[in-house]
Amino acid sequence: MSAEYHFVTIWKVRGTAHEVAEVLGDPLGLVRWWPSVYLGVKELEPGDPKTGVGRVVELYTKGWLPYTLRWSFKVTESRGDEGFTLVADGDFVGTGVWTLEQQGDIVSVKYDWRIRADKPLLRYGTFAFRPIFGANHRWAMARGQESLRLELERRHAKTEAERRAVPAPPPPTFTRRPKPG
Repeated sequence: MSAEYHFVTIWKVRGTAHEVAEVLGDPLGLVRWWPSVYLGVKELEPGDPKTGVGRVVELYTKGWLPYTLRWSFKVTESRGDEGFTLVADGDFVGTGVWTLEQQGDIVSVKYDWRIRADKPLLRYGTFAFRPIFGANHRWAMARGQESLRLELERRHAKTEAERRAVPAPPPPTFTRRPKPG
């Protein structure tokens, strides 16, 4: 059985497509607002300053399962407030397409993730563990939706007291921090 996966995730969050594009377009902020999944983020190449195309980011990530992943992505297309496309390499190899659509005061956020898992645990365990790996992805994306909602609430707060009243995003299921390098 192939270690290829295709996940489509839809989030609905209150805000504007511009705000969501701004949050998702700042990968260095992932550790702060989506810490349950993103343990370490490092920019390797800045890319185009206006569009982000060509930006390369190295990631250290996890889900609820007790393993971590090292991978990077390169932004290959920018559609402004409508989303962007990335190409992944490392423990994941493939493409991710973020699509944002304003629907009144709600933003529909779609993530189409087509990857091959190259980490040996994932590659060799695919046959037996495919449903568990899928559940791990859904868990991670549910934490992302919750974390994005909280980030937007922080941004919409009118006072410092309102900002402090917004709960912290969900933490990782274990706190092993990235090794340098």
